[in-house]
Amino acid sequence: MPPVNAFWSVTMYDGKTQLLIKNPINRYLINSPMLSAMKRGADGSLTIYVQNQSPGPERESNWLPAPNGPVYLVMRLYWPKTEPPSLLPIGHGTWQPPPVVAVS
Repeated sequence: MPPVNAFWSVTMYDGKTQLLIKNPINRYLINSPMLSAMKRGADGSLTIYVQNQSPGPERESNWLPAPNGPVYLVMRLYWPKTEPPSLLPIGHGTWQPPPVVAVS
């Protein structure tokens, strides 16, 4: 999880309009207050499914519905921790966000 003292969020925006994306479950972000309702991996990891179609009922709690077009994601990290792992000092922190991985 992101090393923060407050909370974090990942918000998705339409790549063309730069607006939030209307979707069937009215979800525009995934954030730390949602963690208790999300499914975690056996190792404690969290997978967020950013895709157009539902990943299925067992994974829908981790789904961020995407359009059939370009999007961009914004991660916001509030009150970052100063001890490792940390984002600080800026540009030299020991924590990096995990990459977005395309899966077919």
